[in-house]
Amino acid sequence: MDDIKRKYVIPGDVITTGPYRAEENVNLVGDKIIATTVGISEIYDSGVRVIPLTGMYVPRIDDFIIGIVKSHTSLSWEADMRSCYPGILPAQDVFGRDFNPKVDELTSRLKKGDLVAARIANFDRSRDPLITIGDRDLGKIEEGELVKISPSKVPRLIGKRGSMIQTIENATKALITIGQNGYIVVSCEEPEGLLKALDAIRMIDEQAHVPNLTEKIQEMLGSNSE
Repeated sequence: MDDIKRKYVIPGDVITTGPYRAEENVNLVGDKIIATTVGISEIYDSGVRVIPLTGMYVPRIDDFIIGIVKSHTSLSWEADMRSCYPGILPAQDVFGRDFNPKVDELTSRLKKGDLVAARIANFDRSRDPLITIGDRDLGKIEEGELVKISPSKVPRLIGKRGSMIQTIENATKALITIGQNGYIVVSCEEPEGLLKALDAIRMIDEQAHVPNLTEKIQEMLGSNSE
C-alpha cells in the first residue's frame, strides 16, 4: 500500500507544517501548507498537494491527451479535450509539408467523432492550444472503448510507478491508453476482461479518495498483486 497520508480539505485548511514541498492546489504560508481548493490532500515523500474533487482539464505543453474530433476548417481540425479550450490540430501535421488545402480533403484522414492520441505542442492561454500527432505512438485511435474520468483522478488511476494501471491490465489482459485530460481508451479481446477493466476505472474515478482502494480493486479483479 502506498505510504501516503490523505484527508478531505477545503480552501484555507492547514494541511501540515514542516519542510514539505508545496505542489498542486496549495500555498506555503510561513511553515504552513494551506489548501486552495476543495479536494483530497496528499502528503507523500517531501511533497504536499490537493487533488480537486471536480474540475476541467487545463492543458500543459507535452501532456499526452486523447481528443475527440468535433469539426474542421480547410486548415485544421478542432478536438474536444474535456477542457474549456479546444485542441487545434493543423492539417500539415497530418498530411505533411506538401499539404495543399485546395487538393487535400481533411475528412479523408479524420472525421467527426474520431479519437486521436496527441500531445500538447503549444499553449499560452492567449489562444487555443495546438496539438500534434507527429510523434511516435500518436495518431488516430482505431479501436477501443472510450471512458471518461475526472482529470484530477488520472494520477490515482496510474498509481505509484504505474502500479494501479499495471494491476488492471495484468488482471484483465486489456490495453489501456490514458489521456491526462481524463479520456481513457480500453481495448480487450475478451468481453469479460473489457467489462472488468471499465468497472475498475470507474471505481477509481468514484472512490479515488477512499482508503485501501488498491486492495478493493485487486479484490474486484480477483488479483492479489499489484
